[in-house]
Formats: sequence, C-alpha cells, structure tokens
Amino acid sequence: MINNMKALIIAGGDFSPEVAMKTLEEDSFDRIIAIDNGLSYLHDLKITPTHIVGDFDTVSKELLKEYLEDSKVKIVTLCPEKDATDTEVAVDLAIEEGCKSIFILGATGGRFDHTLGNLHMLYKLLCQGIRAYLLDKNNKIYLIKESITLLANQVKATYVSLLPFTEEVTELTLLGFKYPLTNFRLTQGTSIGISNEIIEAKAQILFNKGVLIVVESKDT
Repeated sequence: MINNMKALIIAGGDFSPEVAMKTLEEDSFDRIIAIDNGLSYLHDLKITPTHIVGDFDTVSKELLKEYLEDSKVKIVTLCPEKDATDTEVAVDLAIEEGCKSIFILGATGGRFDHTLGNLHMLYKLLCQGIRAYLLDKNNKIYLIKESITLLANQVKATYVSLLPFTEEVTELTLLGFKYPLTNFRLTQGTSIGISNEIIEAKAQILFNKGVLIVVESKDT
C-alpha cells in the first residue's frame, strides 16, 4: 500500500490566510502542525491542529491553555536553547508520523537566516525521498534532483525560476518554456534561470546531475 500521508506545517513567519485556506481546500492533510505563533494563525482561521510545537515565546499563554486542555491535540514543548529550529523539529515530527509530503507555510519572510535555513532543510527531505514545499503568498519553492514535467494548468504562477542548489547542474534542457535551454551547464552565481515562463501545455525540466531550486512565483 502506497503511503500518501501529508502534513501541513504552519510556522510563525509571513503568513497569508488566503494561501492557507486555498491549500486546505485543494488538498487533504493527515497532520496539521502549528509552530509557536503559527497556532495564532490557525486559531484565527478556526482550524484545530493535530500537533503544536515550540518553545512558545511568541504565542499567548491564554491561547496555548485552550489547547493544553484538548486531549486530541499533541503538544511538544521545546527549550529556547536547542540545536534545531522549531521548524526543523516540526518537520522531523511529521516524518516520524509517517508523512511523505510536507507543505510548510509561514517559513519565509522576517529573518532571512530562518528562510535560508528552511530552504536548506528541503535538501535533507529531498535526500530522504520526501516531497516538501515552502509556500507563501507569491511563491512555491521546492528542490528537485531529477527531471520533471510541469503541467501548465496545474502551475498557479506566472514565472518559473531555476537556480542551482549544488555547485552546478549539468546538461540542463528546458522544453515548453519561453526561454529554452539545451544541454546547458548551470552554475552558482548566474541569474540566467530567473523568471522563465511556461508557454505550452507541458514544460519539461531535464538535467543529468545536480540539484535545482524551483520557484514557481507571481508578482504581488
């Protein structure tokens, strides 16, 4: 039996209620994990998480108390001094729960070190065979280590940008894009992969070796 368990994680960064509701409407999630102030976001949307994670330095004690009294909600309390961010702990929890797809909202904006750390966390998940995405109002961000096909009617974005996560991505070929490439060696430090557009029903991202950052984005 194929494991299709999915987790939605709400972190405390920039948050769009519209994106959250649309994500919940378009998909079903086996686990909904709130991180610290992410609990406030879910509470405002009248959505009860399955788990709450954090050191709770950014969420009110009164709100947290409501969930402490709910036996259906599992709470993981962390010390402020720790070796992993609250988001990484939440991701590890989702993995322990058996989730193979993880969508993370509120993981961008604010402190850039946290945003960059969350991007690098996607690499750990990629290596474990787990599909993971960072979502915000304007972007869907994920990593790939093998060729993929994008369907235009499923990409809810104006642009598709490609950046090398590894030092280089070799033999990159883009088909069905406004700006095609053929057997191109994409290296770190170049912006040639920014702001491409899908112009056909199917668009292919083909490459031989490396890891790509894919950003499906739209302007505000």
